[in-house]
Amino acid sequence: MADFEHHDNRKEIFSKAVKAGKRTYFFDVKATRSDDYYLTITESKKKFDQNGEKAFYEKHKIFLYKEDFEKFMDGLNEAVTHIRTNRPEMPTYERQEHKERDEQHSGSTDETKKFTDFDFDDLGKKDE
Repeated sequence: MADFEHHDNRKEIFSKAVKAGKRTYFFDVKATRSDDYYLTITESKKKFDQNGEKAFYEKHKIFLYKEDFEKFMDGLNEAVTHIRTNRPEMPTYERQEHKERDEQHSGSTDETKKFTDFDFDDLGKKDE
């Protein structure tokens, strides 16, 4: 993604949108005026007015600075691990969907898997 300047002189360096059901999460790496990087995480959810006619987006934003990255990731990983440990029936289907989508984008198919999926323990064995 090409760098571009915002009206407040902050450059956007990288942007990644992740669609998750009715929400979209935006991960934006930006640079301060002194060229220091930070991350904004934005949750955006489409909503409608009371009449159900006019759509608008409700947004929540977190600013995360590099000195907090490690602590933030530690806390996030600990919380996600706790959920997966205590509620293992939770979103495994989503992980499978991501795996399948990644395989489609990488060109990996069942046909190619049979050529690349092998056990190193079998290398020295002769056909029976």
